[in-house]
Amino acid sequence: MQSRFKQAALFSVKLLLSVAVLVYIARGLDLGQLRNHLVSVDPFLFVLALALIFFQTFVLNGRWELIMRALGVSLDWLAGWRILMISLWFNQALPSSAGGDVVRMWLLRQLDVPWTQAVKGVMADRFTALIGLVALMVVGLPLLLSRVTDHAAILAIGGLTVAGVVGTAVLLTLDRWPKRIITLGPIASLVRFGSFVRYLLLQFKRRELLLGSAILIHLVTAAACYALAVGLKAQLSILDAFVLVPPVILLTAVPISISGWGVREGAMVACLALVGIPSEKALSISLLMGAISVIIGVVGGVIWLASAERGAYSAATAAEAAAGSPDYRLRQAEEASSQP
Repeated sequence: MQSRFKQAALFSVKLLLSVAVLVYIARGLDLGQLRNHLVSVDPFLFVLALALIFFQTFVLNGRWELIMRALGVSLDWLAGWRILMISLWFNQALPSSAGGDVVRMWLLRQLDVPWTQAVKGVMADRFTALIGLVALMVVGLPLLLSRVTDHAAILAIGGLTVAGVVGTAVLLTLDRWPKRIITLGPIASLVRFGSFVRYLLLQFKRRELLLGSAILIHLVTAAACYALAVGLKAQLSILDAFVLVPPVILLTAVPISISGWGVREGAMVACLALVGIPSEKALSISLLMGAISVIIGVVGGVIWLASAERGAYSAATAAEAAAGSPDYRLRQAEEASSQP
């Protein structure tokens, strides 16, 4: 009961934040003009942006499959893509503690993948995406300095970039830290995880493909935003999109709102304003990107409705499986022993 109350409270706080940010942004805008932008976007360019984000799911799945191979798990490509699409549905439809990543872990458990490898594979997938994003921001920082004159914005984006670099360096070198620090319970798990990610980046045979796919995914998102900007007749250059969209992606990934709603819109308006894009058009780009994410999520929802695992799923069971709960493993053993 207490756990459900905490989940409900957390969901309420995230929902409140999403709504509050959206209301704060919208209150100073011409809502009639915003509506006109949304309905007048070039249909061809909207479909192009949708196609780019759909293509992105294949790249995402390829990256995840490489990581699972490094863990010794042979994940069928179609099975992996199906799991990924279902997780995108849960990210959009059920933004709770049992979100898309937990569902991915649970579905891997249904394929008899050990829970340690399932958790490590999903978390490493997330972290390599972050590394690709930080790499893009590092490359884009000199371009940002040459194109933006707002010192506060430069300081903020530069600070995010430095924090990403430092955080990555700390995780990858944790095993070199004093033993009295790295042998502590929670840190010991991070040490093992950091060592695995370092192996992926430096020793894994297909490390170039892995890192390349991590970067490509964010470039595709930037390209989709650029297509929408062109469809709205916003004066956004493709170079500005590749420089300014990665910080938006990074801020959207912070789990403080419902599926990034509100945070994405605030970040998009603030970043695109640096190159003179009106707030109404910047907000329109963000809302259209959100709509595309929902459409992709609905495709995953259709796949989920047709899946054999749906009848056995519950949020609590998925969370237990992802955490490697002893109770979950005991229950699974009891069920197996009761079968003829």
